[in-house]
Amino acid sequence: MNQKVRHIIFALSTLTAALSVHAQETAYKASTVNKPINIVNIASLEAQAEAQMQAGAFGYIRGGAEDEKNLRSNTSAFDKKYIMPRIMQGIELKDIQINTKFLGIDLKTPIIQAPMAAQGLANIDGELSTAKGMAKAGSIFSLSTYGNKTIEEVAQVAGKSPFFFQLYMSKNDKFNEFTLKRAKQNGAKAIILTVDAAVGGYREDDIKNNFEFPLGFANLELFAKQNGDTAKTGKGTGISEIFAQAKQGFTPADINYVKKMTGLPVIVKGIQSAEDADMAIRAGADAIWVSNHGGRQLDSGPASFDVLPSIAKVVNKRVPIVFDSGVRRGSHVFKALASGADIVAIGRPVLYGLQLGGAEGVNSVVEQFNKELRINMMLAGVKDIEAVKQTRLYSDKDFE
Repeated sequence: MNQKVRHIIFALSTLTAALSVHAQETAYKASTVNKPINIVNIASLEAQAEAQMQAGAFGYIRGGAEDEKNLRSNTSAFDKKYIMPRIMQGIELKDIQINTKFLGIDLKTPIIQAPMAAQGLANIDGELSTAKGMAKAGSIFSLSTYGNKTIEEVAQVAGKSPFFFQLYMSKNDKFNEFTLKRAKQNGAKAIILTVDAAVGGYREDDIKNNFEFPLGFANLELFAKQNGDTAKTGKGTGISEIFAQAKQGFTPADINYVKKMTGLPVIVKGIQSAEDADMAIRAGADAIWVSNHGGRQLDSGPASFDVLPSIAKVVNKRVPIVFDSGVRRGSHVFKALASGADIVAIGRPVLYGLQLGGAEGVNSVVEQFNKELRINMMLAGVKDIEAVKQTRLYSDKDFE
């Protein structure tokens, strides 16, 4: 080998090493912590997480659609209703019980975790840490189709603890069948069929930050690898490119398709009108999930809490109701249960807890909600979740 060739090889090896170091330096760095977190209130976690996250990742998690009116009203809507204090009910704090049951699953709390994509943005172990945290809380973890971990990885971590799988239906039925089959085989207790995101809302934070996912969606990557598929799998793409691959023309027949494919209960998520709730139940839904996607879709839509009572009236206990969007206090959980929900799901607070404390941080978030819920129950004179569901809420017109 002559001297010139040696110089070329040395230069190439040096360049390769430099590029490797640069790639490591610029690679996305998520939190690696795993510890309980001290929480004064859930709302304060947002600013703490923002201080520690890259702007694009935080904006993707926090952001809502358009002017974010719907995002804000989801929480402020709870202020329209009041819990009447009740005294001399003969109840002590030790008497308060918050355990409940959902779809035959025993839970230590009426609070479950809403499915959320790309949890690797918040913590290096992503969905695996969230699953561990929710298991410790005695609750349910829900894995998104667009999670950074596979169904198999979550199932291994979950062990005997229950988990649900949330399906964003693809335009490619081979992907739907491949994914649903794996969810069934790996022990998912139910399928959450999300129907309110056939197209993504106009989320300006993602646009301003020119946000692209730094990590791949593991279930999409697995399908692509095993089936030679060339569809986008997350890394290096924006959310609009991912949504472009999702099914748009939903019909009630899709509910039966998922039920037949898995034999599992199907929870239809994204219900915001009484008419759609009734249609979903008639089509075979085993539960409905009242949600406006946390204010990330239709900014001009109503707050989820505002539509819950009318939906609950039409459902009339034919199937259980899950509720989410805007929940930031134990009192919000109480009010949702008193307005017709059977279970309350939380979203962003879980991710903030995940970022700040990993699996233990997730558990800390649920514990804070539980603590506040118990206090509200005690002061309202009710000792269990069934009693909360029978509680009448009040509004300003009741005091005129």
